[in-house]
Amino acid sequence: MTRQPKARRPRRQPPERTCVACRIAQPKRELIRLVRSDTGIEIDATGKKAGRGAYLCRYSRCWIAGLERRALDRALKADLTPEDRQTLAAFARELPTAPPGGST
Repeated sequence: MTRQPKARRPRRQPPERTCVACRIAQPKRELIRLVRSDTGIEIDATGKKAGRGAYLCRYSRCWIAGLERRALDRALKADLTPEDRQTLAAFARELPTAPPGGST
């Protein structure tokens, strides 16, 4: 009786999330997470804060679209306050408009 070699376990794929604005799935680390917590809406740099989360691409056009179309409101299941909108819009202005190469 010959012994068969063990089958290799497939590599674990990194988790994917979908941008709430452009609806493109990307690896979780490539997106920015927003969290609805008791204190309001926060940008979650670690991706581990407790609360309802939503993901956006690292480009300002997705942030602006998410705010204008109220996609963030729906994803976070909360109405964003004018102060939250201003804070998020200010953060979006610091981001690049689109990825190099023009996709997304």
